[in-house]
Amino acid sequence: MKKYIFLIILLISISVSSQTDQEILKKIYTQSLTNGKSYHWLNHLSNQIGSRLSGSLGAERAVAYTKEELDKLGLDKVWLQPVMVPRWVRGAKEYAFIETSPGKTTTVNICALGGSIATPALGLKANVVEVKNFEDLEALGKDKIEGKIVFYNRPMQADLINTFAAYGGCVNQRYKGAVEASKYGAIGVIVRSMNLRLDDLPHTGSMTYADTSIDKRIPSAAISTNDAELLSTMLKLNSSIKLYFKQSCKQLKDVQSYNVIGQITGSEYPNEYMIVGGHLDSWDLGDGSHDDGAGVVQSMDVLRLLKASGIKPKRSIRVVLFMNEENGLRGGKKYAEVAKQKGENHVFALESDSGGFTPRGFSFDCNDASFNQVLSWKPLFKLYLIHYFEKGGSGADVGPLKTDSNVLAGLRPDSQRYFDHHHASNDTFDAINKRELELGAATMTALVYLFDKYGINPISNQETIKD
Repeated sequence: MKKYIFLIILLISISVSSQTDQEILKKIYTQSLTNGKSYHWLNHLSNQIGSRLSGSLGAERAVAYTKEELDKLGLDKVWLQPVMVPRWVRGAKEYAFIETSPGKTTTVNICALGGSIATPALGLKANVVEVKNFEDLEALGKDKIEGKIVFYNRPMQADLINTFAAYGGCVNQRYKGAVEASKYGAIGVIVRSMNLRLDDLPHTGSMTYADTSIDKRIPSAAISTNDAELLSTMLKLNSSIKLYFKQSCKQLKDVQSYNVIGQITGSEYPNEYMIVGGHLDSWDLGDGSHDDGAGVVQSMDVLRLLKASGIKPKRSIRVVLFMNEENGLRGGKKYAEVAKQKGENHVFALESDSGGFTPRGFSFDCNDASFNQVLSWKPLFKLYLIHYFEKGGSGADVGPLKTDSNVLAGLRPDSQRYFDHHHASNDTFDAINKRELELGAATMTALVYLFDKYGINPISNQETIKD
């Protein structure tokens, strides 16, 4: 019986090795679009578990669920990697209003930023100072800011096609806004949500107090884009209006959580590691379907699709589901730390953390020789309308693995709708398109297959690609 099993495996291996790269990619895409598991996994992760903020019960349940599902795939090894993570809790729903005169108020939509302290128990009410950037704070000075609430109202730049560039151009007001405003005596901070459209949904996200002493820390919240527009207009009409907001969030002691890791051991170079991953944690307002449930299930499906397509990797392929990307990056740092301690050679790492929308291509953090190799594969992806192959960033969790010789990559889906959902209560499963999600999983698998087959050296030193 064992001889027959061995013969079947041998025949499958011979069949795969005789196929062209175009035929292998076709098989991968067909498997994902007709027999994919990513949508099924995400349905459970989003609708049965829900939000997965680091240190929460949801995060704990997500660890258990994804490990169980990876165990079912028949991988060579599945394990949990311990990591200590911060535990911040939101508490009761936040409340805010604009007061134009005593007793005359207009309710607005806010949410506490992750890591913020609470307001006093009865809330906080003060006059408001609107600014666009930190330079505005300096220009106004302490005399005009002390005792007031600073309102950061710099929108994402709408004419940038790369919405992540637009996000990067204004996110510092969210992350460091409280630190900078407290230097001038502000007693609170309100930040325009990082969102390109006008709606009533406040978007949370991480913020820092850096080395600000505990007694100088001030509460920080996001306000919806519609309400940011309203507040700005009302300030222009009457600069003496006041804003009231109340939030009851708190930072608790760190707790232990885990990265979830599964591995297919390489047949020829088992000590060369290639990883694919996303972050298992999410913010608490929605269920984290796009950020980053999509990346988690796509990464899980990469290993399943390799097996289902009859591909036996030369190198060891790992899926890593990182914990705590949103408010600490502890999972990514821990994985890199352990890899360094063990002397593991990570030649390639691919991250999906840009939503589950239609894949457009990849960005690469690598040397020119490796990038030129990638460009030679572009015709294989063009058949699937995948055209974006550019040098640039990869992903926050795989970033700590960077060396002078390896390749880091990030999946780049269409980003035009991503920030409508990012860190908001509408980041939910109903915003996921099954086909788009499965196309992303297949696209990631195809890139992993090619890098495993040809390595990260220039093509001239490798076997010829089979078109």
